[in-house]
Amino acid sequence: MNKKLYHGACLYPELWSRDVLLQDIELMKRTGINVVRIGEFAWSVFEPEEGRIDISSFVEVIGLLYEHGIDTVMCTPTPTPPIWLSHGHPERMHVDERGTVMGHGARQHACTNHPYFRERAAIITEHIARAVGSLPGVVAWQLDNEFKAHVAECMCETCKGLWHRWLKQRYGTIDALNEAWGTNVWSQAYQRFDQVPQPGPAPFLHNSSLQTMYQRFSMEQIAEFADEQAAIIRRYSPAPITHNSSVAFHVDNERLFRNLDFAAFDTYASKDNAHAYLFNCDLWRSFKPGTDFWIMETSPSHAASLESCATPHPNGYVRAEAVAAYALGAQAFCYWLWRQQRTGSEQPHGSVVSTWGEPTIGHRQVLEVETARRELEEVLLETKPMQAEVAMTYSDRAKAFFRTEPHRKLDYRGLMNDFYKRVLSLGIHRDVLPEGANLGGYKLLFTPFLPYVSPEYLQRALAFTAKGGIWIAGPLTGGRTKEHTIHTDGGLGELEKWAGVKTVFTYPMEGTGTIGLAFDVSAPLSLWSAVFQPVEGGATVIGSISEGLTPGLAFLTEHRHGDGKIVMLGSMPSGDEGDRLLRQLIRHYANEAMVTVQSDVTPGTIVAPRRGADGQTVWIIVNMDGRGGSVTLPCRGTDALTCDELQPGQVTVDAFGYRAIRLSEKTS
Repeated sequence: MNKKLYHGACLYPELWSRDVLLQDIELMKRTGINVVRIGEFAWSVFEPEEGRIDISSFVEVIGLLYEHGIDTVMCTPTPTPPIWLSHGHPERMHVDERGTVMGHGARQHACTNHPYFRERAAIITEHIARAVGSLPGVVAWQLDNEFKAHVAECMCETCKGLWHRWLKQRYGTIDALNEAWGTNVWSQAYQRFDQVPQPGPAPFLHNSSLQTMYQRFSMEQIAEFADEQAAIIRRYSPAPITHNSSVAFHVDNERLFRNLDFAAFDTYASKDNAHAYLFNCDLWRSFKPGTDFWIMETSPSHAASLESCATPHPNGYVRAEAVAAYALGAQAFCYWLWRQQRTGSEQPHGSVVSTWGEPTIGHRQVLEVETARRELEEVLLETKPMQAEVAMTYSDRAKAFFRTEPHRKLDYRGLMNDFYKRVLSLGIHRDVLPEGANLGGYKLLFTPFLPYVSPEYLQRALAFTAKGGIWIAGPLTGGRTKEHTIHTDGGLGELEKWAGVKTVFTYPMEGTGTIGLAFDVSAPLSLWSAVFQPVEGGATVIGSISEGLTPGLAFLTEHRHGDGKIVMLGSMPSGDEGDRLLRQLIRHYANEAMVTVQSDVTPGTIVAPRRGADGQTVWIIVNMDGRGGSVTLPCRGTDALTCDELQPGQVTVDAFGYRAIRLSEKTS
């Protein structure tokens, strides 16, 4: 891809006349849009009848865009199979967990595993790649659109057959599956793989292993579909390939992006949920280390459909979103969508221009983003985001465990965002890492809400601590096996042995009046919890239970391992005092780990540290809450935008404002 910052939007030339397209191109040039995404829903335009394929109209569109200085992300149109694929063929359709067969309409109505769908998807993808793959202006490809956003696991007959094959490859023999899943409970033992059901309608709950493994199966199948599409495109195009995903979808993002070239996501976070937006930036930066990510969709004003309308963003917020994204490692910041839809299910959705071609309420925010992009582009292109010293592990596989076993309606995504928010609020620069990421270069590692700690992850975390790192495991970490069963060699299995503790009890603490004391803060404890006793020569108690069902036992311990420590957080402090305790815990171990990549910044404002090839550090400061903020400079600096010299001490940033400051002291 070109060395530039992209400012883009989704465009649907198949829905409008050539005159409107030419008008849009002129308006985009004036607005500063330099890239568009096209084609993801155009299958019926490309192939109105089975086998009659014509891509020429899009070849012309890409040429027109390129002539006017606008690059293209070309998409495969597989989320919306045409009527000729769907009509009269219920066997090709997605079947949900209730057994409902999807009809034609909306999107994602077909089963992406059905062999006929795969065949036709490969054919249309090859035609598109052959037609546009070598065209100037095609700078990237997007596969499909938001895999598994509206549907979860498919329960059709095709998927059942693939499920049985997947199980045989995974377990080898049916006896091994029965043993791993403990199927003698409720006489669920199977004699053959083809007897193992899908987790569809049932009188009560399915076996936990069945539910979680079916999610894993589905995640792997959709990633394999992405791999197939990417392989076809690469035969005809050198442009990098991505997908626009989300932590909200039913996919394993780490697996999905493994064989793609760069990572991209869609987000519609509001100002009040800005921490979730930043969480995504910190995570997507880590899926393809060293490669910029893209925000492929966000709204210039508000998200909406026929059934709902979100509140429009306050003036200035979209600019803050964009600057934060660019500063945290995004190469592109793109809107859904350019011209408002005049038909369909998303007519009220925010856009840059209206159906009649006039600026919308979001247009002025887009102009502000373009001003910021131009102002910051030089300094951002000559620097890269610094690796953090603090990491937090995220796992879509853990999300599957929580879907199967949500306890009291726990939501993995919400739990992770709340924990992350506390690290963010302390001004600590942080990376959110996928489960398989390299831990080199980090000093402090948080592993909350990871029910299954794989042997591979455990060994990497132990190597991290042996070299001097501090690993904080929990809450709700380590209590389940790979097959979503309970350990029989201890409450947390192998983890507790390395942590120097014995898990005495695990139980839900809400409503039990349990109070924990640590760092001179007493707070209620919550969630499904583990309480500990140190083993002989093992852990030191840092936090103990003073009231409740298990007084005197520990909920927070630490144990030396090599040059570092394993810290066990067995329960989640709650309420205002719990929030204070958690912040104390984070601050304490960040100081002990000698974390230096952090800043004294006011809540609602972030610092994104970047480093140039010459070792110079640049801080991009962004206010995200609309209240303005300040940060303390640790040394002299220069305002990269005004060239003003700055002394050590407090500098301020306006509401939804930003600053770029070159620090005078270089970093190694």
